[in-house]
Amino acid sequence: MASKITELISQELNIPIHQVAGTVSLLDDGATIPFISRYRKEATGSLDDESIQSVDQRLRYYHELEKRRATILKTIEAQDKLTPELAARINACWDATVLEDIYLPYKPKRKTRAEAARQRGLEPLARIIMAQRESNIERRASQFVNDDVPDAAAAIAGAQDIVAEWVSENERVRNTVRSAFRFGAMVKSAVVKGKEIEGRNYESYYDFSCPLKRIPSHQLLAMRRGENEGFLRVSIDVDDERTINNVCRIVVKGSGETAQLVEQAATDSYKRLIKPSIETEFATIAKEKADTRAIDTFAQNVRQLLFAPPLGRQRILAVDPGFRTGCKVVCLDEQGNLLHHDVIYPTAPHYDVDGAAATVTQLVQKYKVDAIAVGNGTASRETERFLKRLHLPRPVTVHVVSENGASVYSASKIARDEFPNHDVTVRGAVSIGRRLLDPLAELVKIDPKSIGVGQYQHDVDQTRLKEALQFTVESCVNSVGVNINTASRQLLTYVAGVGPALAQNIVDYRAQNGDFTSRKDILKVPKLGAKTFTQAAGFLRIPESDNPLDNSAVHPERYELVEHMAHDCHCTVADLINDKQQRAKIDLGRYVSGDVGMPTLNDIMNELEKPGRDPRATAQEVEFDENVTDIKDVRVGMELNGKVTNVTDFGAFVDIGVHKEGLVHVSQLADRRVKSPSDVVKIGQVVRVRVTKVDLDRQRIALTMRLGS
Repeated sequence: MASKITELISQELNIPIHQVAGTVSLLDDGATIPFISRYRKEATGSLDDESIQSVDQRLRYYHELEKRRATILKTIEAQDKLTPELAARINACWDATVLEDIYLPYKPKRKTRAEAARQRGLEPLARIIMAQRESNIERRASQFVNDDVPDAAAAIAGAQDIVAEWVSENERVRNTVRSAFRFGAMVKSAVVKGKEIEGRNYESYYDFSCPLKRIPSHQLLAMRRGENEGFLRVSIDVDDERTINNVCRIVVKGSGETAQLVEQAATDSYKRLIKPSIETEFATIAKEKADTRAIDTFAQNVRQLLFAPPLGRQRILAVDPGFRTGCKVVCLDEQGNLLHHDVIYPTAPHYDVDGAAATVTQLVQKYKVDAIAVGNGTASRETERFLKRLHLPRPVTVHVVSENGASVYSASKIARDEFPNHDVTVRGAVSIGRRLLDPLAELVKIDPKSIGVGQYQHDVDQTRLKEALQFTVESCVNSVGVNINTASRQLLTYVAGVGPALAQNIVDYRAQNGDFTSRKDILKVPKLGAKTFTQAAGFLRIPESDNPLDNSAVHPERYELVEHMAHDCHCTVADLINDKQQRAKIDLGRYVSGDVGMPTLNDIMNELEKPGRDPRATAQEVEFDENVTDIKDVRVGMELNGKVTNVTDFGAFVDIGVHKEGLVHVSQLADRRVKSPSDVVKIGQVVRVRVTKVDLDRQRIALTMRLGS
């Protein structure tokens, strides 16, 4: 079975079988995806983490299929109907849909019309009708009249119910109907009568149809949301007459009286049993495909957001802007610790510009502030303009930071535990400042669904979404690496092999014993054993360690190898890191042995060149037009700077500094045809756009990046 599963996964994913086999072996042994991707390249043929995740998903699918197969075999065997031929067919089946079709005739029935007819003794009559050779069916049917069957007509009707069920269980029939849906199904939506005004958000779908095989995921999810909210009726239709004729060609033989009865039963079977079942099947498949696309888009956006460039170790003054209640101000040290909080009122209705200026100037001087973070919500542009016009006592940069999810964090248990003596306004401002300092470290504290990117994330399969986002966050955290002496419990949770319980143990150990001074110290953490250490150690950094490799992505299992290299070069490991000429002397081929190949050796050399390097880019800021601060200031034809805040299948949303994001439709992203917006733009990217439409009533702005057209 294991070799068959490996073969199937190899064929499905188009990955050489030896790479799949190596990956499956590691996964079965309990290794984590980040660890396999980074430290077991020889075994996997250097598969990346996404490919390994795909192998893992298919492996779990087939394991579940094996469990289902065992249940089916056991159920049929209990009925004394499991022949060697049937068992062989079931054991050879690796498709869940086909497996269920094989099982369907043996599946325990609920109280159906066919089952009721069987209980009235009409199955023999159904077999006579299905054979389609009886010339006088009424005479034969009269033989089945009894207390439960009043006349021949009732007997024939009951027998037809049984025939209808047989037709619905016929694999060839079901595949014929599936073919009709696969190639000709149309998904349609219509407005629910009386909901025309209330459901205006779904006006585009009031009279809508599209081939099911071509409908974009965002449209299908929008229709399903409209259906769930009670504004739309959604259906999947095929050419019923043609499909019924195709079904009848399979089960109807000749043109006699019993053939007509079978045709009637087949038509009933299609309308009452087969079509609803196959329609549900295809609706599920279409929803799963739409979910997959939406989840992929959302995960990609989350990855970009988590990989947003950090400002680095600088002192931050963070401002959560507001009008009536003022702007909450906090000062943070280089680690993001709260030093001070205050409130200023530089905007309407207070206009205490002088007082606010004096407070900010004093705080910048006192706390040696290097940068100011301004939330992008209410009063953001006004507050940013005020801050940029100040003559501060030291060079300070001003950055606008997304507030999405800050309110969720500020009201969370995590925030209450971090700041039990401060209210939500202080916590929210701290979150804004920390996002500038290190977006990844701060955003892992917030449910990814709440950070304001993606499309229809609340409408997709929540289990699959959670799994995808978990993988995305883990991938980002382990790609960057974590300083074990400063990381929060939430950040440590995502380190390969750690999880919530061990993350808390690490934090508790750190609080009781002080900072870790070497990677070996990690083994002293309660319940963190050798296997977990192997999975996690390479992703945990200790900048203060005497061993420079402890602050690198070189795994402890390879320390001896690096020391061997240094010994051969007659220098120290530190010399190898600091001296390019020493590294140039190394002949990697000499160190290939056992499970250490060129992929691992090249990774080690790259890490020695830039130990602990951060894969994230440098922060990129956008200068908004100072004359455009409100949607009322926006005019058609204006060319403006903007920053991409969200990417969906239908386009990209861009912040142009007016509190309302504009939409660049996919058709307006470039002068060429764009298959996917993510091929052209990324979250955080600074772009130049032109305004093509402003709808003040609906608060919508249409933009284009096709500036030459």
